Amino acid sequence: MQNIAGRTWLAAAALIGVAGCASMPPGPKDMTFFVTSAGPGNGGNLGGLAGADRHCQSLAQAAGAGDHTWHAYLSTQASKLDGADFVNARDRIGNGPWQNAKGVVIARNVDELHSNDNNLTKQTAVDEKGGPVNGRAENPNKHDALTGSRPDGTAFAGAFFPDMTCGNWTKGGNDGAAMTGHLDRSGPSGAPWATSWNSSHPTVGCSQEKLRPTGGDGLFYCFAVK
Repeated sequence: MQNIAGRTWLAAAALIGVAGCASMPPGPKDMTFFVTSAGPGNGGNLGGLAGADRHCQSLAQAAGAGDHTWHAYLSTQASKLDGADFVNARDRIGNGPWQNAKGVVIARNVDELHSNDNNLTKQTAVDEKGGPVNGRAENPNKHDALTGSRPDGTAFAGAFFPDMTCGNWTKGGNDGAAMTGHLDRSGPSGAPWATSWNSSHPTVGCSQEKLRPTGGDGLFYCFAVK
């Protein structure tokens, strides 16, 4: 009888343990999307795509999600007349699905991310620590996320067209500009451009100081490729 009781107790304890694990909230290692809590600090000069990716990886590593490979959601423009050397942000973030540090799914795939069905909002666009990012109604406003992208996640034309990527993320001075999105989906009107998460308006320059007048601080989106 004592052995039976002992086995019964162990079985019950195992079930409790399994139930406890099942109800545990997602941890940092499960995060596959975040907004950077801070930029590198040099405005639109992110050290190119490679530098931006390293920044994503470093922040993720510090938060406990360094086992993933992280890329910044950024496009680059073609520098040659044949227009062959551009990069689309949508092509460099993997296939999804992506969830934030709180376990909330942002989008299940690339097409959903770039549709009206995505779940990217002020409440879900949190940083790598799960903290909120200042929106348009807060001071200081940090809702501009650098993207350099059109609404579908593709690059702007280069060569004869205006700079929309701060010199492909190498300019940190007053010249140039970068397209931004509103991470809080909020703007001065309800127009699609004002509520776009990835393609709202360009900055007025590329230095850290020039990013701020329109509500930016050099932040950008990071996605786990795998």
